[in-house]
Amino acid sequence: MASNSSWSEDIFSCPICLDVLNSPVSTACGHNFCRTCITTHWDGQVQYKCPVCNKLFQTRPDVQVNTFISEMVDQFKSSVRVKEQPCVEPAEVPCDVCTGTQLKAVKSCLVCFTSFCQTHLEPHQRVAVLKKHLLVEAMDRLEDRMCKKHDRLLELFCQTEQVCVCQFCTETDHKFHPVVPLKEEYEVKTAQLEKTETDVQQMIQERKLKIKEIKDTVELSKKDADKEIADGVQVFTALKRSIEKWQDEFNQTVKERLKSTEKEVEDLIKELEQEIEDLTNRSSEVKQLSQTKDHLHFLQTFRSLKNPPPTRDWTTVEVRPPSYVGTLRRSLDQLQETLNMEMKKLCAAELKRVQQYEVDVTLDPDTAHPRLILSEDGKQVHDGCLLKKLPDNTKIFTRHLCVLTKQSFSSGRFYFEVHIKDKTAWRLGVARESINRKGVIMLTPENGYWTLYLDNDKLVFKDNPDVRLPLRAKLQKVGVFVDYDEGLVSFYDVEARVHICSVIGSTFTEPLYPFLSPCLYDYKGKNSAPLIISSVNQTD
Repeated sequence: MASNSSWSEDIFSCPICLDVLNSPVSTACGHNFCRTCITTHWDGQVQYKCPVCNKLFQTRPDVQVNTFISEMVDQFKSSVRVKEQPCVEPAEVPCDVCTGTQLKAVKSCLVCFTSFCQTHLEPHQRVAVLKKHLLVEAMDRLEDRMCKKHDRLLELFCQTEQVCVCQFCTETDHKFHPVVPLKEEYEVKTAQLEKTETDVQQMIQERKLKIKEIKDTVELSKKDADKEIADGVQVFTALKRSIEKWQDEFNQTVKERLKSTEKEVEDLIKELEQEIEDLTNRSSEVKQLSQTKDHLHFLQTFRSLKNPPPTRDWTTVEVRPPSYVGTLRRSLDQLQETLNMEMKKLCAAELKRVQQYEVDVTLDPDTAHPRLILSEDGKQVHDGCLLKKLPDNTKIFTRHLCVLTKQSFSSGRFYFEVHIKDKTAWRLGVARESINRKGVIMLTPENGYWTLYLDNDKLVFKDNPDVRLPLRAKLQKVGVFVDYDEGLVSFYDVEARVHICSVIGSTFTEPLYPFLSPCLYDYKGKNSAPLIISSVNQTD
């Protein structure tokens, strides 16, 4: 049978569901219905009427499949498939009535709480009762869009309580609250959401950068560790070779002394054995002569035997064991020299590394004792001898001639250098923020001070008790290095590139300030030179 694409859909529509016939059956009066629709329609009925012509049947009709209509419906479906409304897309609202492939809904009914495609919307446009229903643009989750109290569409937003309301709500519970259309609030919230998204993305990027920074730090730490291990292997290998060398030389010295003694003993024994042999022969000759009865022979031979063979006076000869006193010590002294050379190289390399953490610090006049004079650039300080009258200040030192820097440090590592040339007394280091600055103070780590101190040619790390340190000649510049997180404070002789001392295992919980004290000027011209914060010179 040829299909006709001009057929109307109404010809093949079920009068009950208004959709294209599905499994069509016919009644005795000649009308066609979906099997499910007519069966459901008659369920529970007392009288069985045709929904179209109202023809009354005495008993429930036994409907039969209309083969002809079924074929016609199939032909129709095939011919009009391209004309059907498009199927619903993921972002669109589906028709709630479609039983097969769901089509796109064009309207939603706020009375039926149902969304309809163009075909299933037709009764709302034709039937008088349905025409009174409120139709809106297609939307999903209709129940959620309705006010539970007034059964009206939620189309406004209460800015006071930040909830969606209907028109009736603005006349009751939200009567005096500012309300705006949902679209207006949506635009405001969308803008806020965009800013939130921007902020979140920025936070994500910051954290990604932090991850990269941490990974880079770990990678740098690995490289530093590899280099440190390589340097350590090199140093310990050199030391091991030196130890082996000096051990070999020590062993060789001891063996040579033993060998010399053994040679001397061997020569003496040989000489003694030779004399014994000569004397034994002489004894045999004497014994033999003593037994002769020939007077002439006896007298002739006696003359030659009268004088014994020449021998040494062994009473003055003795063998002294070799002395090894000082041999091992001298070898260790030589090894110590090698160790000192290696230590000097290591200290120079260590100082160069810590100098990379140089910080630019300036002295804070608000903390300086009233006798102290600071340079305009805040890099120098000396005792001015006169006590200046200053306003009350909780930060100032009142007893000790001390000053802190303006800058403080609460993490990481930092390093600074101070010229102490031509001074006979000084003190420098770091101090924590909460230190006592009034009256007599014990400048020890227990009280928040980590300082190196010079007075009367004594170099001391101030502690309880003090730690006396060897004073090197021509100490002119001191470097101070702090690793806040590791609790480490180290002091260096910059000119000699030598480590002076370190304090390890400290626990820092508050900011640390570089600390300087030029000490008193004694009116005899001594100790008048200033302490000077200087820049690092890597070529020193």
